Amino acid sequence: MSAESSRMDPQETCRPIGLNRTKRRAVPPQHRVFSTSFAPSYSDYDSLATFNETGSVNFTGLLDDYEDAYSTLEQDAGHLLTQNLQDRSVRSGLSLAGWRPGEDAAFQAVEWWEFDWEYAEPPVELHLLRFSSPVLTLMQEQSSQEFAIVNYNTTFYQYSDENNLIYDQRGFNAFIKGEASTFLSDNDPRLLLNTVVTNISYDHSGVTIINEDGGCVQADYAICTFSLGVLQSDTVAFEPELPDWKRLGIETFSMGTYTKIFLQFPSDQVFWDTSYQFFLYADPHQRGYYPVFQSLDGEGFLPRSGIIFVTVVQSQSHVVEAQDDETTKQEVLAVLRDMFGAENVPEPIAFMYPRWSLEPWAYGSYSNWPPGTTLEMHQNLRANVDRLYFAGEATSSQYFGFLHGAWFEGQAAGEAIAGLISGVNDTGQVHYETLRGTTVEEEYNAQNGWQVSTFLTYGFE
Repeated sequence: MSAESSRMDPQETCRPIGLNRTKRRAVPPQHRVFSTSFAPSYSDYDSLATFNETGSVNFTGLLDDYEDAYSTLEQDAGHLLTQNLQDRSVRSGLSLAGWRPGEDAAFQAVEWWEFDWEYAEPPVELHLLRFSSPVLTLMQEQSSQEFAIVNYNTTFYQYSDENNLIYDQRGFNAFIKGEASTFLSDNDPRLLLNTVVTNISYDHSGVTIINEDGGCVQADYAICTFSLGVLQSDTVAFEPELPDWKRLGIETFSMGTYTKIFLQFPSDQVFWDTSYQFFLYADPHQRGYYPVFQSLDGEGFLPRSGIIFVTVVQSQSHVVEAQDDETTKQEVLAVLRDMFGAENVPEPIAFMYPRWSLEPWAYGSYSNWPPGTTLEMHQNLRANVDRLYFAGEATSSQYFGFLHGAWFEGQAAGEAIAGLISGVNDTGQVHYETLRGTTVEEEYNAQNGWQVSTFLTYGFE
């Protein structure tokens, strides 16, 4: 926050906004119609070839072993939830189910394919402390068994177990523009683009927002949709400081980073078998080191494009996002040349990747729940503070990490505020000053963001 903006008098400089303060008539929900046509292609996870540093080697049989252990993990998570037992880590649950990858590179690669790729974090994170002798390895448990299963089941069991890759170059902004077109006019002054928020002041009477350019906005209520990564940073100052229960809710959860690294090769020098969609690599030295390559040069995608991309997450994401493009490119090419033969892999004609962990408006990709978290802890992340409400994928207890989680949470916050304005509701969202160590049965309710049963499977029907 600049010294100039900190001295501004909100009553003189702020632009008020709010319901009933504009003459533009809202479009009734039933009349809001927009159409967006995307070109999705089914992700066939059976279309997989496996490799290690010597080239092609088949370890796909390990996938069935993991799935067997996962079935036990899944059933055990249901037992933890219904019996109000202490949550534990996914690593503990998998180990109890008989899945122990140890230092076996193929096992580690399969586990990455099955878990890390979905949650952007591993079941356990290894940290090497090199200031000691011998080197000490510390394990940091990363993912909640109970809520990892909840998160998977509520989406893949209740919507569909299929994944479709959207490669339409318009991206998600087509959804945003389509929805916005139903209530915003061209050059609508209520929409502020390329505007950086630096300060948010809130109390029982309203919210004041100060921007980097010195601009200021006042409103009766506000919905904060900053990512968890932004909330955990010092990017925005809250005045007064958020209460302890709110700050603990924010700091309890973790922000995963998910990085896709794209390479394009000459269309007449494609060296991989384009009949496969996926290529899984087991690095002999480091778990999660450029592990999954995905081809876009195939039927149903972008034939003859010469495009392939590799995904890394969390600690490896932080490494590649902190280094320059050339270093990353050479590392990826070294892996590809181990997989397919050095003589077969040319230099790419294009190369790019995002750096989500360094973006000041993101600081990561999406949230995850560590072991031992409860709905009370999460509700404190979710709950309003006076007239400042919160929404986004991280505030969704069941769909965290998913676009529909952000959608539902924005809708819920909007409906809560609408209820307050119309007089239907006279209180905000619940929060917990004192936390319990487990989630009791009666807390699995809409008040805590729990909208559906996690035991339904109609997405398979």
